[in-house]
Amino acid sequence: MNSIMSEVVLLLLLGFGNAADGSPVYEAELLAPLEKMHHHAPGIVECSNGDLLVSWYRGKGERDSDDVQVVGSRRRKGSTTWEKAFVMADVPGFPDCNTCMMIDRQDRLWLFWPVIIANSWESCITNYRISTNYTADGPPKWDWQGTILLKPDKLKDQMTAAYQQRMKETGPIDADRRARLDRMVEKSGEKLYQRLGWQPRCKPTVLPSGRILFPLYTDTFSACIMAISDDQGETWYASDPIIGFGNIQASVLRRNDGTLVAYMRNNAQPKRIRVSESKDDGLTWSAVTSSDLLNPGAGVDGVRLENGDWVMVYNDLERGRNQLAVSISDDEGKTWKWTRHLEKEEKGSYHYPVVIQGRDGMIHAVYSYSNQGEGMKHAAFNEAWVKEPPAGE
Repeated sequence: MNSIMSEVVLLLLLGFGNAADGSPVYEAELLAPLEKMHHHAPGIVECSNGDLLVSWYRGKGERDSDDVQVVGSRRRKGSTTWEKAFVMADVPGFPDCNTCMMIDRQDRLWLFWPVIIANSWESCITNYRISTNYTADGPPKWDWQGTILLKPDKLKDQMTAAYQQRMKETGPIDADRRARLDRMVEKSGEKLYQRLGWQPRCKPTVLPSGRILFPLYTDTFSACIMAISDDQGETWYASDPIIGFGNIQASVLRRNDGTLVAYMRNNAQPKRIRVSESKDDGLTWSAVTSSDLLNPGAGVDGVRLENGDWVMVYNDLERGRNQLAVSISDDEGKTWKWTRHLEKEEKGSYHYPVVIQGRDGMIHAVYSYSNQGEGMKHAAFNEAWVKEPPAGE
């Protein structure tokens, strides 16, 4: 299935939404016609009225192009079409990049994104906007804007300890790599590098206590951290970092016993999704390990469904991004028994997915789509579709 403009496949004969009889359901469409501009890093929420709202960034490039802005589009409940893209955030003269969103317990919409100060990922500052009026046509009406500034004061000690442990495990390394790692550890003791460069990718997780965990990462140290708020986003503070020298862009899921599991993109070896766990609601994290799920150095995202199953969307390759898989676990991530592909092509790039579950039980994934042009694609499906793959899958 590779039609570009209006791919819509329904394995349910009538209507949209989850099949009451448990039949497989799948539908997909582009949010807008493909174009030469770069489209990347979406976020998605379902509004209280059932509308879907998607954000992403668009421009001539990424951090090097100062025209990059955050845009959005809306699909009304019951509709099959998306609004024409509108601007959600644009700091003139600076790139606005990776987006994510959430709707909090007060029914407020939050948009998060980094502003790139010096055309390098290390120079970004994460911003947010809040809206209580976001269901009318066009962009949300913003009530507030701020920045998330963190002080990970233990970073130097923790980077040093992780570095020493890594040296014990890997043994001698070449002089150039040793020098780069030495410089990385040195930077971790400098306040500017400690506090600058943290940016978002995956959506926040709200715990039963009301605590908000907002995953951030930095390319300065190839590590993750959680921005934590215990007062509905009024103030934020830093968790201990998750250091694995290549693990970035965490997606957090919660087990029934309260354990938090962070699944992370891996920019190093082995080419597997990286994992860390927290037993104290995100304050501290275990050593980074590798899962069995493949990862070519591309973003992943997960969601816990209402029935307790977990869904992961990711590129199940060691190289390339021309396959995008969705896997389901019924044992909280111990095994992933079912997998089906949203995209499986010889060429193209389908990546940086975000995934949520709607109130009707449907699973919604949005991802960057690049094949003879670039854009955003939305797919909606149920568990039955994933669990009944066609022949050859």
